[in-house]
Amino acid sequence: MYPHCKVQVSGGFVLLVVWFVLANGWEPLATVMGAAAIHELGHWVMLRLLGAKVTGFRLNVLGAVLETDSRRLSYGGELAAVLAGPAVNLLAALALNILGKGRCPADVGANLVLCAFNLLPVYPLDGGRALYLLMAWTVGPAAGERAVRWAGTVTVVALSALIGWVIWGSGGSLWLLPALFASVQWGVRLWWFPM
Repeated sequence: MYPHCKVQVSGGFVLLVVWFVLANGWEPLATVMGAAAIHELGHWVMLRLLGAKVTGFRLNVLGAVLETDSRRLSYGGELAAVLAGPAVNLLAALALNILGKGRCPADVGANLVLCAFNLLPVYPLDGGRALYLLMAWTVGPAAGERAVRWAGTVTVVALSALIGWVIWGSGGSLWLLPALFASVQWGVRLWWFPM
């Protein structure tokens, strides 16, 4: 990327990857990581096209984060960069479905799930950031924060209830605990920490 780009990998990310491999094997991990790499590449390419500098890359339990110097970006430019990741996942799913003639459903599914998940209106996901940018651009930053806090809270409560229901209904599937933990953490962050 850039010579001065910091790369950080959290211990939680490593533990999650090990747990995933032990539970599911290497092949599903490669599928998920491929979709995630395509997603981040979409953000990175758009940032480069817009002239923004990528200063860091972090991998943690909640996913990947590209750190940028976005001071030169307008609201519209930043919105384009935020939506580029989900857009590339959607395009990859369509291309894999058409070119693979239905022979790679796991790859198509991973890209579609990553696209949909990242479009949830929960900050710091792409959907939450896009909602904030769109509202801040049209009616001001304070309205953007309010919109993200309320939309994110409703989404987090619904998502937490759904995950809890699936855990209960499946007899205690521990694989969903990180998702439940992340959902609760996002809910707390929405109200107690600045965006």
